Amino acid sequence: MSALRTCRVVCLLLAVTLAAVPAADGFDHEYLSYATLLADHVHAAAVDYTALKEHRAALAAVMAAFAEPSADQERGWTREQRLAFWINAYNLFTLRAIVDHYPIRSALLTLQPRNSIRQIDGVWTALTWKAAGRTVTLDDIEHKILRPEFKEPRVHFAINCASVGCPPLAGEPYRPGTLNDQLDTAARRYLSRPQGLAIRGDTLLVSRILEWYGDDFVAAFAPDAAAVNRLERVARALVIRFGPAAAADLARKPSTRIKYLDYDWSLNDVR
Repeated sequence: MSALRTCRVVCLLLAVTLAAVPAADGFDHEYLSYATLLADHVHAAAVDYTALKEHRAALAAVMAAFAEPSADQERGWTREQRLAFWINAYNLFTLRAIVDHYPIRSALLTLQPRNSIRQIDGVWTALTWKAAGRTVTLDDIEHKILRPEFKEPRVHFAINCASVGCPPLAGEPYRPGTLNDQLDTAARRYLSRPQGLAIRGDTLLVSRILEWYGDDFVAAFAPDAAAVNRLERVARALVIRFGPAAAADLARKPSTRIKYLDYDWSLNDVR
């Protein structure tokens, strides 16, 4: 074996070993307990909320682990560690919000799906959670931490709003060492589903997430787009990079139209 190849093997083994060692502050950046929770309750694109409610003690233990680090400790982590932490926190707290109100019931005369997360008063703005020395809402995590601090648009494919129309909740935690690949996988997974992308003749129908948050993607995916067509350019760029081959081919054609799908707020419940 050449000296260069030997060096590469040793470096790889060292990286794997270091990844398995807990952080100096004791926080588990591999999220082993959270991984077990997800593996037991996430099935394809749905969550078994009935079973999760029966396992509230395990859910509470995972949440307690997210509350343990101090704000100073969290600020001392690497960018990948911090980004993975806050994505996981958002998804974890969303699960807890559903469990605390499950089964969700609403009045008969409601404009939303009766089992929707939107039936929970203040779910994004009033319910608070403890994470890394902070008291935060879901909106705080998304709009005051994830989006402005990290400027990583792919988080929109990673955070889950407990709805059928949302990007599916991943069946494993996001981890610092694999974060970039996991975010790419989340984008491909969503755009492979009819809730994320569909073809209708010469029209591509994309998720409304790309309408609501399309500007977040401009810098990374359509930096030279004119103001008048930036969202269309973003949609085309994302479909070309992450979408199925047939959709990507359509996205490359100037004649292809871009429209937005209706968003399904029904609960992503296995039942």
